Amino acid sequence: MRTDTARGPGIPDHRSAGRYVWWLVVSQRGRVAAGATYGSLWMVGLMLPPYALSRAIDEGLVPGRMPVLLGWVAVLFGVGVANAWLAVMRHRTMTRIRMDATFRTVRVIVAHTLRLGAALPHKVTAGEVVTIGIGDVGVISQTLTMTGPGVGGVLAYGVVAVLLLTVSPLLAGVVLLGVPLLALLVGPLLGRLQGAESRYRERQSGLAARLTDLVGGLRVLNGLGGKDVFADRHRREARALRDEGYRVGAVTSWVQALGVGLPTLFLAAVTWLAARMATQGAITVGELVAVYGYAAALVVPVSFFIEGGYDLTRGLVAARRVVRFLRLEPAAAEGSGDAAGSRDAAGSRDAAGSGAGDVPEAASVLRDPASGVEVVPGLLTALAAARPGESAAVVDRLGRFADSAATWGAVRLDEIPLPQVRDRILVADNEADLFAGTLREVVGGRRDRTEEAIGRAVRTALAEDIVRGLPDGLDSAVEAQGRNLSGGQRQRLRLVRALLADPEVLLAVEPTSAVDAHTEAGIAARLHRARAGRTTVVTSTSPLLLDRADRVYYLVDGRVAAVGSHRQLLAEQPGYRRLVARGEDEGGVDEDGTDGSGEDLTGTDSATYPRPEAPVTKEDA
Repeated sequence: MRTDTARGPGIPDHRSAGRYVWWLVVSQRGRVAAGATYGSLWMVGLMLPPYALSRAIDEGLVPGRMPVLLGWVAVLFGVGVANAWLAVMRHRTMTRIRMDATFRTVRVIVAHTLRLGAALPHKVTAGEVVTIGIGDVGVISQTLTMTGPGVGGVLAYGVVAVLLLTVSPLLAGVVLLGVPLLALLVGPLLGRLQGAESRYRERQSGLAARLTDLVGGLRVLNGLGGKDVFADRHRREARALRDEGYRVGAVTSWVQALGVGLPTLFLAAVTWLAARMATQGAITVGELVAVYGYAAALVVPVSFFIEGGYDLTRGLVAARRVVRFLRLEPAAAEGSGDAAGSRDAAGSRDAAGSGAGDVPEAASVLRDPASGVEVVPGLLTALAAARPGESAAVVDRLGRFADSAATWGAVRLDEIPLPQVRDRILVADNEADLFAGTLREVVGGRRDRTEEAIGRAVRTALAEDIVRGLPDGLDSAVEAQGRNLSGGQRQRLRLVRALLADPEVLLAVEPTSAVDAHTEAGIAARLHRARAGRTTVVTSTSPLLLDRADRVYYLVDGRVAAVGSHRQLLAEQPGYRRLVARGEDEGGVDEDGTDGSGEDLTGTDSATYPRPEAPVTKEDA
């Protein structure tokens, strides 16, 4: 079904929940106007059969005038056919309105999710996003039903009032006062429903987030013996959600019961009053039939009023959650990068400014005043810290994913337009997302890569076994987040993806933490050779990787404590020596580029994927 969103969802009004729903309405003015027209004509059409039936009785049946009777019967048949066609068109149009609103909201949420980029996990839980996508979107679109039969119900109410005035002012007064009274009786319940719905949605979001965490970390929890504890907590929260759902259901059942019961009681009261007036001769038999028909037909718009209020209450609760999500702001300025990276692919908005500086034309020094780190162009620089978060924070500042006074050459990094930063500086996060697709698409990003380029990157990351082990090689399917791969394989694919992007400055966070010593040694040697003359920064405490670095920064409490070569720091810094001592007994790569067995680990020939002689990944936790 084609919707207006094919041209783009537009800019949502997220100042409030009501404004957002109104934005969905005005975004498809033509269709909403058509739905309101069809709904109004259909609803008014429901009031015409009682009028035609009363005329047929009073003017044809009672006096015995057959031609007149047949004429009114024909009118009644024509009204029925017209109403059937209007009902079909109304339903079809309202379905399109709801679908348009659904797709429009989904596209807005997806676009904002991409805009938040790497900041998304820090600002909202996965359960919140899941709840919005699965439940709230549909609830909001259902609210737009009010624009069709809701408008028609108001018009039908007015038409019935006019018709009843021609029969009896008393009956007209009862109807005119009775319908608003029905709405007032349901009003308090709608307010209570809104509060119950809000609490239920919040609990639902929290439970979905916990379930997502449980699925994602099930193997770790099982290994640590914490699965039962987590399961017990999930059961308690599930029971609390169930109880909250019962409260929502109780209010909802009253609203729906009154939506059916009150109009029926109203119909009985009006029919009883009209029957008494007919026995007293105040109205004719035909008018009695007409009054009954008007009251029966009026049950439809009254039910729509009550259901509309119910839908609007739930819709505003859902829209409030969408608006809250759309108000989230990313941590850095909006821009775009190569999808082959990790956080480099996330567009965001920078709170530091709009960016008025010019990017350095030549390779320049990156400086982080907060830590004292200076990244010299063309070198492989390593950051070593007892707490990995401290070195990762330096990378965040140098990659402009955190507010800082970092400079690139003589220019502050936050004064350079973000697209230019993303084009030349890539941050390869160890936990970057892997999207579903073929292996070629996963590592290639948005650009087409040649077989030769992919082969070089695969060999540099020592990922030949991954390509060889999958049934269709580079054309094999990779599940979302690489769920069909091991932790070490996922890490090496992230490195392949970063190397294929070939940035001027590569900032890699713990690129070898999930692989064994043999593989790590090979990656270190090949990375040093593949990135020769290019600026590369890695965070690690592995001596195998640190020994290949041209310059090592030893960080203590987030500040540079010493700088030099790996061997120099080992000799001069006891703290650094203790930090990296865990890997001193692990095998490394010899200076001639081999691992001691004679296998060349620094070559870049991509014609084949040779079988390694040692395991290539650690066991996943």
